Amino acid sequence: MRWENSRRSENVEDRRGMRVSPRMAGGGLGVIALVLVAMFLGIDPRMLTQMLPAEQSVPARDVSQQSGPDPLKEFVSVVLADTEDVWNDLFRRGGAQYREPTLVLFSGVVQSACGMAQAAVGPFYCPADQKLYIDLDFYQDLRSRFQAPGDFAQAYVIAHEVGHHVQNLLGIAGQVHERQQRVSETDANALSVRLELQADCLAGVWANHADRTRQVLEEGDIEEALNAAAQIGDDRMQMRGRGYVAPDSFTHGSGEQRVRWFRLGLETGDMSRCDTFSVARL
Repeated sequence: MRWENSRRSENVEDRRGMRVSPRMAGGGLGVIALVLVAMFLGIDPRMLTQMLPAEQSVPARDVSQQSGPDPLKEFVSVVLADTEDVWNDLFRRGGAQYREPTLVLFSGVVQSACGMAQAAVGPFYCPADQKLYIDLDFYQDLRSRFQAPGDFAQAYVIAHEVGHHVQNLLGIAGQVHERQQRVSETDANALSVRLELQADCLAGVWANHADRTRQVLEEGDIEEALNAAAQIGDDRMQMRGRGYVAPDSFTHGSGEQRVRWFRLGLETGDMSRCDTFSVARL
């Protein structure tokens, strides 16, 4: 991905030097599960809550004394800036104003308006404060644990969470979360899948416009993003974690579905094609 000479976003909040001693009883992650549903990884936060003691201290990496360039921070700042350029333009064309989200960098544990969360939940978006949260160590897991290397795979992660922000601004996320409170767990999971696949499609829309206007893509970039989408599908995540697949418990979609919807946004660049809620087959 061509990014080194591009604009950096001013909407990056670096909390990696902060030290937090959270109370990690069920409340923190429980709030996130209810409000977000949209964790990037297919990890059930309730499972993590059961594994944690009622109270613990989690020291953050101290990066405040580091000197010199921070390439990964620079990279995510560039990707965020590029999403700002694309979505500002697309919202303007639609007669609306885009409110840019903030990207929060943290290490270990973080406090958001949606509650306390550990890095184990993966990158996430909190609609209550309109911020994206990521522990940059996740990218190491993406390369090694999930076998999804490459800078454009990393960009896809940010673009997916920005997709959730777009859903929030359009009122889609709020409508879905309201409906989830009135249906069974299986139906709520199915709604979550549609929400996640739409965010994948919106990430593809960003990539389409970013490359069309700024030629950011290099050879192999698209394959990197498609591989990442496949590797973090619920089916592959469940096989890694439990050794079998339970489709009724999917919250993000299968690898094949995630690839297909990202590719649709990438190939068309058309937000209207990302309506995952009006199609019978995902």
